[in-house]
Amino acid sequence: MSNPNPLFEGSSSELPTILSISFASDPTASLGVQLTNHDNGLTNEMFLPGYASVAKLLDGDTLARRGSVKVGDYIVAVNGEGFRRFPPDFEDKDLEDVTEGLDLINLTEDAEANIRGGDNENQRKLKGRVVSCKKSGQAYDKLLGKIREVKSSTIPLHISMERYMWDSRVHSWSRFLSARNGIVPQAMTMIQAHERWRNEFFPIDLTEPFLQKILKAHAVSEIDVADEEDIAATVYIDFAKLQSLRLMDESESLSMEVVKAFVLYTETLLAKAPDPRRPKTCQFVDLTGVSIKQGFNVNILKKLYATFEPNYPETLEKMVMYPVPRVMASAVNVMLNFVNENTRKKFVITDDLLVVCKELGWNTKEIETCGSINGYMKKHLKHGLSFLFE
Repeated sequence: MSNPNPLFEGSSSELPTILSISFASDPTASLGVQLTNHDNGLTNEMFLPGYASVAKLLDGDTLARRGSVKVGDYIVAVNGEGFRRFPPDFEDKDLEDVTEGLDLINLTEDAEANIRGGDNENQRKLKGRVVSCKKSGQAYDKLLGKIREVKSSTIPLHISMERYMWDSRVHSWSRFLSARNGIVPQAMTMIQAHERWRNEFFPIDLTEPFLQKILKAHAVSEIDVADEEDIAATVYIDFAKLQSLRLMDESESLSMEVVKAFVLYTETLLAKAPDPRRPKTCQFVDLTGVSIKQGFNVNILKKLYATFEPNYPETLEKMVMYPVPRVMASAVNVMLNFVNENTRKKFVITDDLLVVCKELGWNTKEIETCGSINGYMKKHLKHGLSFLFE
């Protein structure tokens, strides 16, 4: 077993991977996907490389499933002819091909070259071709028309796709735009600040002693126990453990280790999201054993919020704080007045276990069997061994 990397570089980048789906073995087959039209003249489409992406994989043994196509993949070329919104910043030869089951046997040299990006300048230019039309929808129609044209001919269809990570501009721009209510200059300022933050914040040195202390104590960890597929995985924060570690009352640098632990798991879970166009996580703040009146230090939440809000907009599904006595719920709401209104709407402050289970998709009966929320957490706790060092 290889040694874990002591540096966490983040879970996203701007560089895509590529896929090449060939119909040579079954010319009459369907790709087996539903597409999303990205040719609507909207500002949230301005960083999308093409005019169609995969919205859903259809059931069955389809070419898409055989070729490892995923939701969010973009069609950028058909039989070597590009259908792009803007030219690529890279060459196919520099990118990883993640296609599974690609069989180039019996393909013509031209067809193989089209799949791999071409072996001469003209082929590369054709595959990187930009298609722009006067009216919205026309480029998308041209793309579908080309697919139909090839399918009705004797030439096997080859579809070239690109896959981008969850925090690339391709996927993140719409989130930042939404966070700034569709105002492009403000969204651009926000996303540029976020990109500077990524460059400065990463890599995280996992060997830092206080970060290791937090991770080994499971004060911040991952809980992925949702019974329903449409409920996001959860970043778990054990507030009592954080307070027992005395990190919240120490220097700014030590408190930052809590933020780093939070970012580690937030990045990890967002990268696992089934749809990179809309990645989501939940957050569960376990206040078991914490006195709201005497022992609730809100400063750590302020620090987490100051990192999360400007850098992970529109990724929070729910943030649940439990248990908070009903008589103290108003006081906690006042303490959280630093949170913006849109995010506050996603907060659930409760002392009702049934509410917790409903919001996070947890199994009430299993919690009762475990004896407590804490016991349930211990059973389902996940922490990557790659994060831990002796």
